[in-house]
Amino acid sequence: MARHKFYKTKQWKRTREAVLRRDGYQCQESKRYGKRVAADTVHHIFPLLDYPEYKLEAWNLISLSGPVHDSMHDRATGDLTEVGRDLMERTARQRGIEL
Repeated sequence: MARHKFYKTKQWKRTREAVLRRDGYQCQESKRYGKRVAADTVHHIFPLLDYPEYKLEAWNLISLSGPVHDSMHDRATGDLTEVGRDLMERTARQRGIEL
């Protein structure tokens, strides 16, 4: 419930827009594979519920298309999928974060 309130805050809305602008409104995962796909979602690489301390960190946020974002989460459980865990592990290695 608190998670949903966060997504309605001015702070989140400003941060979300800044990330989309930073990423050129392009899905960054699709871009890795040479595809140009519009992004409409900003994803928390380290999930908000598990890592609230990273909720507004630019390095923890990535612009994704809706379908790519859906591939990051198991919508029934809310857990990260293998694809989502892979992105989190790649980011952790780049940032020197121990998982």
